Amino acid sequence: MISIEIDSKSGFCFGVVTAIHKAEEELQKTGQLYCLGDIVHNSDEVERLRDKGLITITHEEMKQLHNVKVLLRAHGEPPSTYELAKQNNIEIIDATCPVVLQLQRRIKDTYNCENPRPQIVIYGKIGHAEVNGLVGQTNGEAIVVEDISQLDKVDLNRNIALYSQTTKSLQGFSAMRDEISSRKSPSTTFNSYDTICRQVANRVEHIRQFASNHELIIFVSGKKSSNGKILYNECLDVNQNSHFISNENEIDSKWVNGVSSIGICGATSTPRWLMENVKARLQQLIYNSNG
Repeated sequence: MISIEIDSKSGFCFGVVTAIHKAEEELQKTGQLYCLGDIVHNSDEVERLRDKGLITITHEEMKQLHNVKVLLRAHGEPPSTYELAKQNNIEIIDATCPVVLQLQRRIKDTYNCENPRPQIVIYGKIGHAEVNGLVGQTNGEAIVVEDISQLDKVDLNRNIALYSQTTKSLQGFSAMRDEISSRKSPSTTFNSYDTICRQVANRVEHIRQFASNHELIIFVSGKKSSNGKILYNECLDVNQNSHFISNENEIDSKWVNGVSSIGICGATSTPRWLMENVKARLQQLIYNSNG
């Protein structure tokens, strides 16, 4: 008998749950709502909400809209988005994650209040929606670095304030902080602020344990999810028999051959119903193979 377990701690984080709840609430009332960018980095969940009337738009498309409601997802937005909404009489339904909102304020305070103003460095993914919102708090002046190799963008003779995208790894942030600290000029003031969301970061240790407890790991995530890539690599690190899929249709029936224990887990942007679908598909494959 093959056992199949869905990781109880995988799935939507608080910020995503809130954003989807706000979207569903509005859709139930009016049947239509615009959302600036994918509400979550999971195409199956985006499609489910599209069927309910959620219309995903770009920043360019938002410029053409007037007198409508637009949902801002958990990732947050720069001040320019709020200014545009005001100009076009757009009602904002703000689902920015509280953790992201607090980080935006901290970066804005550093930019506006510290004298002399330090270089604001953000450890994050260039072009990521959350990072764009953070850079927007500094009138586009913050320096985004994805890894240590990009530190040549930073003037190590000027004061530095280091922040992090909320979903980056603690290990990566620690390495970035240590590298700046060792390379900066002795006269440079360097302050680092660990702004990584613990609801996300604490999943790393748990998911590594979960992955090591099973012979086969099926990791379910949207391909756009940064958090998904990080957590999948953690699974792979402890269990080489780990597979990344977007939905149940991508399961290879050969994966279940010869295993007695299967674990299903996912990203902070992976809906529970999708992991349940994966479990049902695996059960079907096992039943068919036992013929």
